Amino acid sequence: MSKSTAMVASKVTVVAKRPNWRVYLTLTKPKVVALMLLTAVVGMCLAVPGTLPVSETILGLIGIGLMAGSAAAYNHLIDRRIDSIMARTHKRPLPSGELSSARVMIFASVIGAMGFAVLFLAVNPLTAWLTFASLLGYAVVYTMYLKRATPQNIVIAGIAGAMPPLLGWTAVTGEMHSHAWLLVMIIFIWTPPHFWALAIHRKEDYAKADIPMLPVTHGEEYTKTSILLYTILLALVCLMPALVGMTGLIYLASSTLLSGGFIYYACKLKFSPEPNTAIETFKFSIYQLMLLFVALLVDHYVPL
Repeated sequence: MSKSTAMVASKVTVVAKRPNWRVYLTLTKPKVVALMLLTAVVGMCLAVPGTLPVSETILGLIGIGLMAGSAAAYNHLIDRRIDSIMARTHKRPLPSGELSSARVMIFASVIGAMGFAVLFLAVNPLTAWLTFASLLGYAVVYTMYLKRATPQNIVIAGIAGAMPPLLGWTAVTGEMHSHAWLLVMIIFIWTPPHFWALAIHRKEDYAKADIPMLPVTHGEEYTKTSILLYTILLALVCLMPALVGMTGLIYLASSTLLSGGFIYYACKLKFSPEPNTAIETFKFSIYQLMLLFVALLVDHYVPL
């Protein structure tokens, strides 16, 4: 047996031994979905003054989670050619050959339909249709069109990924509210600087895959300036819940500190970058959003 044949056989053996449920879980981008569900929980908690309704809360999170996972799986399916080219994604289930396109299509469709049914039948139709619109926005409008069409792709399509707080709110109230839209606005403004930092770190990958991300089409300096301006705008938007009386001092203090941290990283990326500054900025942005919504939750139950 040749060395190359042995390597292929070894790879097939490894793939065969990998539990299928882990492969399918990978398709759903569980870390991303977990952050989305956190923001949905905060939307739920802020929507009601007292105890959350148990049924709507649990079933709402299940439905939102299933449909978010479905959108992620469709993203894997649609982007399989791009993923096979990029170093960051070439080991995903489709490029690696662990799953076929047909299996991914069936999986994404089944969990998406299950999620919609749960929301429509057990929560309320408004949440079901809003979540479905978010799925289409991410899986179809962004992944199939905007991602390949314009460097402003993540700006335009950011609204789809920003919807979970509103979905959580409608799941327990059955109606939309301006405070919920304010939470959506925070994530909408957070998304471009978060993603552009990763795009700078993976610029060569996106260029090789012919994806018009901002660093590829306009250069790194332009992108770094855009990140800095967006973090400043984000800091102002993050103050709005306190300014409209939606939150108290705990959130105000936390928001100020977290926004200051994001601006610090953006300034470092712009004016004194090191080799890992872009990916460090990307990682901090994740913690920034997570802790910001935790602060919203704490502030709601421990008002000062």
